[in-house]
Amino acid sequence: MSTQAERARAFRALHEREGIFAIPNPWDAGTAKVLASLGFEALATTSAGLAFALGRPDGAAAVGRDETLAHAAAIVQATPLPVAADLENGFADDPDGCAETIRRAAAAGLVGGSIEDATGRADAPIYPFAHAVERVRAAVAAARALPFPFTLTARAENFLHGRTDLDDTIRRLQAYADAGADVLFAPGLRTREPIDAVVRAVSPKPVNAIMGIAGSTLTMAELGELGVKRVSVGSSLARAAYGALFRAGRELKEHGTFGYANDATPYAELNALFCR
Repeated sequence: MSTQAERARAFRALHEREGIFAIPNPWDAGTAKVLASLGFEALATTSAGLAFALGRPDGAAAVGRDETLAHAAAIVQATPLPVAADLENGFADDPDGCAETIRRAAAAGLVGGSIEDATGRADAPIYPFAHAVERVRAAVAAARALPFPFTLTARAENFLHGRTDLDDTIRRLQAYADAGADVLFAPGLRTREPIDAVVRAVSPKPVNAIMGIAGSTLTMAELGELGVKRVSVGSSLARAAYGALFRAGRELKEHGTFGYANDATPYAELNALFCR
């Protein structure tokens, strides 16, 4: 796939075919190349993975729109795979700002992206229902005006902010679907019953689930049986890599040994991969 339109059509086709697929989350060009080499068919960015790589905390507007989209463009350029982006809350409160973020995401080479209904404010973490729907509707309009099928994901963030209200989450997702969102996503759902309820409530729209989170033992096969279309892993691959770094660093500092090198990917293998 050499053109953005080809990548966009391929990404849309993944959502339209039978069965479930994984969309892992690299946090730089190198990790994008590694994941592509393993046979994944699409990639998605991770806001937390990017923030950690920059030595910053996730959230609290620690990484702005320009930096996020420059990072996404580097991942797009690293492989021929379709790439979608975590666009957080569109980097704007108002609908017009969300629409502009979609246009700029497309200009960065992305073929998909998500808009969430979290405000980023501790005192009022979720946008009011009607305003949240308007934001999605504006993002959809911007996506539809593009010369290729940009796949827009709408996220209901209740469960990530202590609002464990499944009825409101489903109400929001249904409204986002009616507003034209292509994919629905409620991060923070860890168990079979709420995921099943969401899938049923928004059918036939595809649903993204996030795994690699504490408290969930569901497998890809089990999620597929529930009707989930797409599975992302957020920052979990980045955190797994940082976990290995912590363990290696502690071994070196506390014991003065180098056993961690036995589990490291060989230099020659990585060098050959990045020479392609």
